Amino acid sequence: EPTTMRVAVILSPLLVSGTTDCQPMRPPADQRTFRSDVVDKAVDDLAAKLADPTLACIFKNAFPNCLDTTIYQFSKAGSTESVGRCSATPGECGVVQNQTKDDAFVVTGDIPAMWLRDSMNQVLPYIRFAKQDPQLQALLRGLVHRQAAQILTDVYANAHNIDRSTGQTPNTGDHTSKPSYLGTTVSAMTPLIFERKYELDSLCAFLKLGAEYVRATGDVSALDAQWVQAVRTVVATMRSQQTETADDEGIYSFQRCSSCEPTDTLSHGVGFPGARTGMVRSAFRPSDDATQYPFLVPANAMAVVELRATKELLDQIGESELAKDVDTLASEIDSAIRAVAVVPHKSAATDVFAYEVDGYGNSYHMDDANVPSLLSLPYLGYVPANDTTYGATRRIVLNTTTNPYYFEGAAGSGVGSPHTGLGRPWHMSIIMQAMTSDSDEEIQSCLKLLKATTASKWFMHESFWKDDSDNFSRPWFSWANSLFGELIWRLSETKPHLVLASEQIKVL
Repeated sequence: EPTTMRVAVILSPLLVSGTTDCQPMRPPADQRTFRSDVVDKAVDDLAAKLADPTLACIFKNAFPNCLDTTIYQFSKAGSTESVGRCSATPGECGVVQNQTKDDAFVVTGDIPAMWLRDSMNQVLPYIRFAKQDPQLQALLRGLVHRQAAQILTDVYANAHNIDRSTGQTPNTGDHTSKPSYLGTTVSAMTPLIFERKYELDSLCAFLKLGAEYVRATGDVSALDAQWVQAVRTVVATMRSQQTETADDEGIYSFQRCSSCEPTDTLSHGVGFPGARTGMVRSAFRPSDDATQYPFLVPANAMAVVELRATKELLDQIGESELAKDVDTLASEIDSAIRAVAVVPHKSAATDVFAYEVDGYGNSYHMDDANVPSLLSLPYLGYVPANDTTYGATRRIVLNTTTNPYYFEGAAGSGVGSPHTGLGRPWHMSIIMQAMTSDSDEEIQSCLKLLKATTASKWFMHESFWKDDSDNFSRPWFSWANSLFGELIWRLSETKPHLVLASEQIKVL
């Protein structure tokens, strides 16, 4: 008797129809700021396999957005010519004079400056393709060189101009200083600096870029003397910021007296006091908002991960003494997080990670959409997603009664940020919620929400009003687009049944 095979077609809730209102929004090929045939082919190939046409369309717009629009200037070693967005306007590119290294300057999107944190995150999804595309690898290597140079220009600056003549900053009212002769201080702003907000995670972003680049390519040529000196500077800065606030002797101060926003300035220029804990102080958060308490826990967690990754790089290139110092610093920070930043929470009825602490026994419970965040701790590699303390923390983060910046409304829900005010979830937090979940139902819910809240622009945004996603901020926010692309790519590998059409037909 013939065997009967039962075939069931299992449709993901995402697969709604074969049509979509989504429109291709990439610039024409000749107007893109950097072109990689390898990336373009990978994007097209994966998009063709996605079950949901709207998701596929948004992915095709978002994943290459950094390369399409934010490579402001790229020049290869030995060349006097540049390509990138600046080349469209005569005289706008920085001067290139027979440089000996690859160089790349990556802007955020709608702001014509380069953030250490943003630029690393913007290119992160492309690093996997670097070995297949020499030009892309040169671009990424150039970004490693550029970030090392920026660290050495001013380790406390979070955002930079391309050169001394081209770049401009609207932040002319900033008062930020550094130590000078006989205990005096002088202004630290220079034409190379767009903004000088000291953020621990910006230093971590520099470390992560080098580690991810070498991990993917095996190319240690980017880890040259300048890079090693920049690592030394980062380590020295972290150690100086382990001190009590009262003992930092004017190392760093910042006030933005022209701003109406309290998140743009530090109390008396130095922020609220912190006692020595072993963690590293951070004046500002990854949102560019001032910290409430100086020890920002997610940034310290990122520091642990990236210092340990950097230790491996230093061992590879023979910098064994610096490697030992880096490893010791990572262990000090990690021990301090466990001792000081894991605290009881009344509503959770268990210990959780605090968002910020001050070393005097005070802790601040909230989360911000910007990464590093508490929600992103598994994504950062600090703890696994099934860690008990993380699980308890995640529950209070994704709750309106325990996180003052978690919002729910008719249009959607998610973690927001003081940076954009109340009632505004961020796409980045919804992406990160999906990234850190093992629940198919939760991930599908996040994907549906991301699809439904682009305001028919078919890109990720910064934030949207909880009751009306047509009310959104930052239509051109490259980091969020890259993160969305990374999410879809990861799901295609780790949970293909949620996104790939071929995986939605099963033989039972």
